[in-house]
Parts: sequence; C-alpha cells; structure tokens
Amino acid sequence: MAEEVLYSMILLMMLGEGYMNQSLCKDCPRSCGIDRSCQTGFCGQYNSFRIARAAPHFWEEPAISGTNGSGTIFFSGCNLRCVFCQNAEIAADGLGEEISDTMLAEIMFRLQARGVHNINLVTPSHYIRQLIPVLQSVRQSGLRIPIVWNSSAYESVEMLRRLEGLVDIYLPDLKYLHPETAAKYSRAADYPDVAKAALAEMSAQVGAPQFDPDTGYMTRGVQVRHLVLPGHAQESREILCYLHKTYGAKIGVSIMNQYTPMPKTAADPLLSRRVTPHEYDTVVRYAMQIGMTDALIQEGEAASESFIPPFSGKLMLP
Repeated sequence: MAEEVLYSMILLMMLGEGYMNQSLCKDCPRSCGIDRSCQTGFCGQYNSFRIARAAPHFWEEPAISGTNGSGTIFFSGCNLRCVFCQNAEIAADGLGEEISDTMLAEIMFRLQARGVHNINLVTPSHYIRQLIPVLQSVRQSGLRIPIVWNSSAYESVEMLRRLEGLVDIYLPDLKYLHPETAAKYSRAADYPDVAKAALAEMSAQVGAPQFDPDTGYMTRGVQVRHLVLPGHAQESREILCYLHKTYGAKIGVSIMNQYTPMPKTAADPLLSRRVTPHEYDTVVRYAMQIGMTDALIQEGEAASESFIPPFSGKLMLP
C-alpha cells in the first residue's frame, strides 16, 4: 500500500495540472476541431478519461494473454461506428466511469502487481494526447511490462509518432481495403488509406515481432488483426495479400473468425448471418498459398464464444 501511495505522489508531481485542457481536437482522422473540455466530438468523449473495465483478460492472442492474462483497460468511446461492433455499449453509448490521469496510472500499477504480462490499452486512439504524459510517467515510475496499443488503426500518423518509445506492441485491426465497405460499415470511407499509413508508422517504430525466449510471450512488434466478414471473403484475401506483400515476416497476422451478428445488422443480407466454414476456410487456405505460414487462425465455433467481457457501467478496480 505504501508503494502505491508513493507512486501516486510521484505521478502527481510529474503529470502536473492543466494538460487536459486541450482545445480544438484534431488528434484523429475525424479532425472534429471542437473543444473537448466542454463538448464531445465524433468519439463521444470529453478530455477526461472514461473507462469501462480494467482487469486481466484471457482472450487475446496466446502470446499476449499468456497464462496470467493481458492487463486490459477498456476506454469508452470510439472514432468509428462499426455496425457490427460487439461492445457498442461502451464504444458508441459511452458506458463507463470517469477517472483521473493519476488513477489511470495507479490502475496500470495494480494490474502489474496482479502479474499480467502487459498493459493493454483497448480503443485508446481518441485519448492519445492525454495518454502520452501518463505513459511517460508510469515508465519513469517503475512500470516494467510491455504497453500494448490495441486499436482500429484509424489513427493520425502525426499523433502515432508521439508514441514512439512509449508503446512496445501495436495490436491494430485492418478491417477493410475498399472505401465503399468502410463507408457502409464504419462511416469512414478513408479508413483504408488511413489504416495503411498507420500500420506503416507502427511497424517503423517497433520493428519485427520479438518474444521472450523463456515464455514465448510477445514483448515487441506489430500483430495485425483482420476479422473476416460474411460475404466479404474476397476483400479478406486482398487484405492478406496486401499485408504479406508489404510486410512479410515484419508483422504478425491474426485471421479472426469470431464475427457475430448484432441488432444493427439484422436487416443486412450479409451481416445478419455468421461467416460460413467455407468462407473462412477459403481465406485461411489463401493465406497458406501466398506463404503466410505463421498467421494465427481461430478454429471451431469461435463466433459462439465470448471474447468481450461484460460491462456493468461501474468500474471495478483490479
């Protein structure tokens, strides 16, 4: 307990005051240009941190969750509006609890004390400016485990550059390559170009994946996730081709088979159903054909499993 109090005192001195009073937010590709100290933009959030859950999480990639779990911190809000979002209650509806920057730092230390393998910031992009001084301070105050940036890749390269040296593992999506699909399903026609530029910056910062020689857990690098959507196997194959030709072994790739129809997709002839075994198999076989022998796949009925924990709206500290 004394150690936690000491950390809090150090962090208060290091973080200072007034950093949260940023105006005219243009930190993500939406460039809303609004003053988040008094109003919300597309992401639905003010400057102050709002999180929905902080706890060990065991459903990430095996090299990230390990045996003790990944120390996930789920941020409320999002700069995309994916119609198939599995945690829309926090991404779009803003469910969560407001916390201070010093409390966020303390949560990271509490998770580290629980023995998690990393600190996993989930959907953090719209808080990137506010997170930078927090990450700087926890590093200087004794946080030893890797920091994971778990995002949609819909991010500004300029802002990502400010994370260099602060983030160890990037865990981004690559959702689409076609602007039409991105506009229809996530209200972001520019997503393909933005995400490609973001992935390039992430890869340049952290390099090829690195793993602890004793445990096999990931310590540095980029692990790109692609969720196969029903009726879009061809676009999935194009995405894998792009990733393999552009990066080869410089990144890891997860081919995800956990798409689950949500209420907002009920009227869509494609998204109202699950991915068929044949669709997913064609994507996986294509990955093998082009040489993606190390890609991670999800076998069995992944779509029937719960990869997102329940959100109560009341933050339970780790």
